[in-house]
Amino acid sequence: MSYALLLLQLFWEFLKIGIFAVGGGMATLPFLYDLGEKTAWFTSAQVLDMLAVSESTPGPIGINMATYVGYTVGGIPGAILATLGTILPGIILVILLAKMLQRFHDNKYVLGAFYGLRPASTALIAAAGISVLGESLFNPSLYEQTGNIADFFCVGPIILAAVLAFLTNFKPTKKLHPVIYIAASAVVGIVFKLGNA
Repeated sequence: MSYALLLLQLFWEFLKIGIFAVGGGMATLPFLYDLGEKTAWFTSAQVLDMLAVSESTPGPIGINMATYVGYTVGGIPGAILATLGTILPGIILVILLAKMLQRFHDNKYVLGAFYGLRPASTALIAAAGISVLGESLFNPSLYEQTGNIADFFCVGPIILAAVLAFLTNFKPTKKLHPVIYIAASAVVGIVFKLGNA
């Protein structure tokens, strides 16, 4: 495939993600898993790395992930086109809605559409969360190789997740900024080598 066709495909794939990933950045994860399987541009494990980088950097997660994939696959032009593909549907939709919503804000069909989008975006985010949870805390491929049930569980990440769940619900540490938890988790991951590598 030529470089120009690759860039065009990047734009097209992320344009589709931008159209259908209603609900924010986490809602793009199911689409990214599907894109990775379809194109072999990245693995499902790399999606988790992208998610970690995207959540650790300023800006919306979905756009950060599009930029990350675009840069990895097509360099700077790829990053620009993937990002543009992701944000273009939202920009067009916001412009159209801003003009139309004032006229139709009491329309039962418009209200029904927005009401229907809420559970759809919730389901997409829940599906993304379940995928991330499964990829982060369990290792079925290692279990299939060894047959040892202990290899099915990623003990380090499970302990880290439990500690974070406790700290984010424990009154003295509950109100700490999420950046503190992200930075601390990154340090713990580096120190204890919690990744698959």
